[in-house]
Amino acid sequence: MAGQGLDTPARGSVAAPGSAAAHWVRADLILLSKTLFDEAQHRTPPTSTQLDPTSPEPTPQTSTGPWHLWSAPNAGIQFNHHQCVIPSDTTGYRLQPLADIPADVTAQFPALTGFQPMTFASGEAAMTSQTVDSVITGQLVVGLENGPATAVQIPGVLDDVYAPQARQRTFGPVLDAQGAATLAVWAPTAQCVTVLAWPEHESLSNEPLRIPTKREQDGSWVTEAIGNAADLRYQYEVQVYAPSTRRIETNIVLDPYGTGLNTYATHSIVVDMTSPPWTPDSWRTTVTPEPIRAVDQMVYELHVRDFSRDDATVPAEKRGTYLAFGEDTSRGTSHLRALSEAGVTSVHLLPTYSIASIPSRGEQSEPPELQSLPADSPHQQARIHAVRAFDAFNWGYDPLQWFVPEGSYTTNAEGGPRTAQFRTMVAALHGMGLRVILDQVFNHTSASGQDPRSVLDRIVPGYYHRQCRDSAAVFDSTCCANTATEHVMAGKMMVDCVVHWVKNYHVDGFRFDLMGHHTKQNMLDVRAALNILTVDNDGVDGTRVYLYGEGWNFGEVAGNALFEQATQGNLGGTEIATFSDRLRDAVLGGNPTDGHSVFQQGYGTGLATTPNWRPVVEGVPWSPVHDGGWDDHHNLAELTDVVMLGLAGNLRDFPVPCTDRVTRPGRDVRQAGYADEPSDVMSYVDAHDNETLFDQGILKLPVDTTMEDRVRINTLMLALVALAQTPGFWHAGTELLRSKSLDRNSFDSGDWFNFLDFSQQDNGFGRGLPPSTENSARWQYQRELLANPTLKPAPEDIAAAYQQALDVLRLRSSLPQLRLGSSTAIRERVTFPVAGPGATPGVITMLIEGTPAVLMVVNASPWPVTQTVPSLSARVFGLSAVQVHGYDDIVRQTTWSAHGGTARVPARTVAVLVEREPH
Repeated sequence: MAGQGLDTPARGSVAAPGSAAAHWVRADLILLSKTLFDEAQHRTPPTSTQLDPTSPEPTPQTSTGPWHLWSAPNAGIQFNHHQCVIPSDTTGYRLQPLADIPADVTAQFPALTGFQPMTFASGEAAMTSQTVDSVITGQLVVGLENGPATAVQIPGVLDDVYAPQARQRTFGPVLDAQGAATLAVWAPTAQCVTVLAWPEHESLSNEPLRIPTKREQDGSWVTEAIGNAADLRYQYEVQVYAPSTRRIETNIVLDPYGTGLNTYATHSIVVDMTSPPWTPDSWRTTVTPEPIRAVDQMVYELHVRDFSRDDATVPAEKRGTYLAFGEDTSRGTSHLRALSEAGVTSVHLLPTYSIASIPSRGEQSEPPELQSLPADSPHQQARIHAVRAFDAFNWGYDPLQWFVPEGSYTTNAEGGPRTAQFRTMVAALHGMGLRVILDQVFNHTSASGQDPRSVLDRIVPGYYHRQCRDSAAVFDSTCCANTATEHVMAGKMMVDCVVHWVKNYHVDGFRFDLMGHHTKQNMLDVRAALNILTVDNDGVDGTRVYLYGEGWNFGEVAGNALFEQATQGNLGGTEIATFSDRLRDAVLGGNPTDGHSVFQQGYGTGLATTPNWRPVVEGVPWSPVHDGGWDDHHNLAELTDVVMLGLAGNLRDFPVPCTDRVTRPGRDVRQAGYADEPSDVMSYVDAHDNETLFDQGILKLPVDTTMEDRVRINTLMLALVALAQTPGFWHAGTELLRSKSLDRNSFDSGDWFNFLDFSQQDNGFGRGLPPSTENSARWQYQRELLANPTLKPAPEDIAAAYQQALDVLRLRSSLPQLRLGSSTAIRERVTFPVAGPGATPGVITMLIEGTPAVLMVVNASPWPVTQTVPSLSARVFGLSAVQVHGYDDIVRQTTWSAHGGTARVPARTVAVLVEREPH
């Protein structure tokens, strides 16, 4: 995803016409574009009729008078960079320039450094919170009478005047013991808010009850208690000025804090979270797995629909739903139990909040027959494309409502059953010994402005989304309308939502999408709010909730441009982990997101040792090819250093004995090390994004690589994640050689390309050319690969990969030495005794001192290796019990000789040896 500069209009956004180069940041302070301010002092503006091109040629007039903040209660102000036409009912407040922006304001709004500070002129009434109340609900413009003008951005003043009180309020429906509900929504710029309500069982086609609300001093609108409110369907009718249309709009919206939705997500529903029908016995009685340290986390990333959609052992009506997790005898639940017993600690569910892009179950379409089409055919993707907007599949990174479970994953989406069925899933996973982690997307919404899918921006226009500095265009560097959780009430909603899922659903962790677009303070606020939850008061221990996310640094916030970001390296010691692309890219080769490293080999994909004779940079005619020459060997040596660092926790100060004879701290090893503690990192080599691990191997390994070797390489790469001194993360099915038919972005590729088969008969490779929207430029070589029958694993290959993966998990869980848990222990106990310029290409030997000591040898090369460690001479090591009694016959060929300290390890094998007492 490409970033955008602060002054670059956001791609594809809905923006107010013209500029919005004035920022009202405090009750008594407005910051105005210095460019506009200076230009206004040195030019003669056009006449008052220029805004109407049909008017006769007027007599020019010069702009006069001071700058004003204009507030028009009925809108109607016409303005541009040249002049402003003011309706008669507009109120003006004179402004005067100040010399400097106060230091605390500059610190809060660094992007506005250099703007012209303006305050209200002497003689004007003081701009108090009461005065702001009378001004903020109209169209706001800063300008000169008959001169240039610009719209006003208001998040700063809303935070200054209203947020200190509003952040203490509970929003959404609050039920009392008698079943009466109070509703509250924050809408400080609204002129009127009314609740439209339909009692239970009343048709939504009937006229609603109109329930008035009262505006409170904190900008909230609150109802009186509504009797017998459980299961009440309702909407908010909000009368508010919308910058995107320059009109007062009457918007009908969902409750952003609502606890329930109707089937079609058109109406909020008051759901009593304590009601017996919505609290399954299993959920009330199943014990949450015991707390574990962050570094003990081994996470399995799973899509709810993928889990059971293709599982014939699940009743048809439950496939693709939360209820499938409660089917004790299904293949999917048996698979999860086996993973849990081996060492997976948590299931990370792709988004499960209400998703804008997935139709309700009754409105979904399916593509025509696909099964009979050839493995390299373009017809599968074409048929899927025709219904992709109406089918049941999407990853779900387009939130509609954050507080309610997605309805298409239920058998009944009308209100409380969503809650009950989601809780059934949580209970089932807890019963398997697995913690539940939710994938949360707070960095963007599916839409902004007056779009029907826009909720927040139709309640408080211009507040919840991050706008450009000089216009009301919304940044979309995340893919959609970026939210501004640096604003107090947006940050509060993020915190409140996380607490809601923990208290009301008993989930155990959260993965934050594009976490670097949030402030570090956002994440610390989330952590602090969770930490105060107790079993006695809240039914949960909030300190056990695990947090991690994508700490990428890009877009308009990059480089801490707007605030201190929650990015890699900025969260040291918080136990809020960030995904480490360092290990991933070193293992795979290149960066799978850049589109040009398709064939680029890495430590785990044969770099130097098994060249693929493909271009290092795809699509560049003069790119070198991987030929096993000096360049490949040099790069392999450097990537080996990065992999060693990843195994040691990716610590910024861990001493790495590099290939060039220099021992460097991790931060200086290709700038890879950024962690202060191993818990700052989430190690992984593949996820739902990009090609699967198996598909990466199809692209990067030589085509004639045997399937047996592909299986071993798959296991080796998974082992580099699971056996590192950090939390680990596997994508669902990666242990089954899962393929998406080479699709590099399957977010909307339908059920067909997101196939997941727990029966271990089919890995999904060769289901046709992947969707053209993301892959057509690659079809020329994808076609050849997909049509090659030797690249399709047989069931016995899938079974071998699975059993080897289980042994890797057992290794991790059986040896605490692989999870030391602190940077101090890692620096003191972890070494790489034969690293450096004399190391064997593709081989890593890692020693973890302790009682007993553990010696791990990673041999990514295609030949057996002998590793001699003189310092271990006379010490006795033997292959770990897990591997001695495990599935893999080849790893049992590993030998150790105490004479000279020599290990011999088979090709493409990770051998873990444990020290024994000498005889």
